[in-house]
Amino acid sequence: MQSPKSNPEPSPTPFDVTLCVEELRDALAAHGITLPSLGVDLPSFAAARRPPVGLVVLGNCNIPTARKLAAVLREAAG
Repeated sequence: MQSPKSNPEPSPTPFDVTLCVEELRDALAAHGITLPSLGVDLPSFAAARRPPVGLVVLGNCNIPTARKLAAVLREAAG
């Protein structure tokens, strides 16, 4: 049995997730990467799950974008 967290994270709001999406979009753009479908998954706030999960939609991308993303992540990993 897990003990309760002493400082649980507050439930995300659509505003929190929107800020996260913008941060991710800016970080990707700094490497020349655009994910056209990047956005906030609003249904994740409407679901019966409490607290809401607040998901980020990464969406689809083409093969060159996926390869560029993989290269940037490999380089960042050292």
